[in-house]
Amino acid sequence: MTGVDLRRVDVARAAGASDVSRAAGRVRLDSIDLLRGLVMVLMALDHTRDFFAAGGPNPRDIADPALFLTRWVTHFCAPTFIFLAGVSAFLYGERGRSVGQVSLFLLTRGLWLILIEFTVMRFCWTFSLHVNVFVMQVIWVTGASMVVLAGLVHLPRGVIAAIGLAMIAGHNLLDGIDAEDLGSAAGLWTLLHEPGLIEIAPQIKLFVLYNLVPWSGVMAAGYALGPVFRLDPASRRSFLIRTGATVTAGFVVLRATNLYGDPAAWSTQASVLATVLSFNDCEKYPPSLLYLMMTLGPALILLALFERAHGALAGVITTFGRVPFFFYVVHVAFIHALAVGFAYITVGDIGWTFGSSLSQKPASYGLNLLGVYAVWLCVVAALYPPCRAFAVLKQRRREWWWSYL
Repeated sequence: MTGVDLRRVDVARAAGASDVSRAAGRVRLDSIDLLRGLVMVLMALDHTRDFFAAGGPNPRDIADPALFLTRWVTHFCAPTFIFLAGVSAFLYGERGRSVGQVSLFLLTRGLWLILIEFTVMRFCWTFSLHVNVFVMQVIWVTGASMVVLAGLVHLPRGVIAAIGLAMIAGHNLLDGIDAEDLGSAAGLWTLLHEPGLIEIAPQIKLFVLYNLVPWSGVMAAGYALGPVFRLDPASRRSFLIRTGATVTAGFVVLRATNLYGDPAAWSTQASVLATVLSFNDCEKYPPSLLYLMMTLGPALILLALFERAHGALAGVITTFGRVPFFFYVVHVAFIHALAVGFAYITVGDIGWTFGSSLSQKPASYGLNLLGVYAVWLCVVAALYPPCRAFAVLKQRRREWWWSYL
């Protein structure tokens, strides 16, 4: 009788340990999905401004603080999204998969995302089937970085970390290299580090907005961080907060020196607010060291804090983070379609809404910033039901190809 009781205790303990392990894993995944969902929602704000605000797509005028900060807060999107893609790649391997299986998945999904950028996303952005300019944006560089990571995962994790950090910290040493000076290698350099046009045929061009360096390094750094998620919750949160605070403080110190880390120096302005904005005005194309420190430092802190996030709002945002690919594709098409209708109603001219550029907006077109925020909130609210339905469907399905969506 005693032996039976002991076995029951052992079974109960084992079951309890398993439950705790699964619960811990769910918390970690929920914190990642919550942070990813937050940056997806902020990304929708940036794209709503692209389509509905007057003026160009990249406002950096510190004389207009509200517009500058609307753009600035969305700087957290791409670095966090690509960094978390690296973390997720590590967690994918933790589910009993070999390095070879992880590598193959990264390779095939990366190539799939590149294809999506040049086809589905191009149509969503342009509503045009005319083949002339292909803009290589965040989906392209996420896919290309996965292809790079597919090779890196075969290396020791310390080497992966070193390569990723070297790209992030050292690539600004290459700012002085101009593609035009490299002759036949100009196109390769444009892909790697310098945004610009690559002509691949007389009437077909690639506009590289997101370069492989340092974005592939950001994903590699996320993958190298993966073992942190094996730690117990308290140790993990402590590590993420300490690391995030160190990176953020490092940004402040290095930026203050104006010695290195960004192609443009900050300067004292006529007001304290303008000086602060100048201090935080870092280059995104390609993302400078200081730009990445400014965004990834706080992201690491939020990743720790979000493990304890609860409530309805957190649940809604987490839902978006569970279906980032679906959200990205649908939100661009939806915002673009709304802009076409808005242009027809307000200015009667929708021709400029079909094409590869948003810089041809009529002078009379556009909402003020309050209107942009109102449209953004409506877009997010409208997309929640389909995202929730897709998340439920994706969770139920077990076919291999669902992992590509």
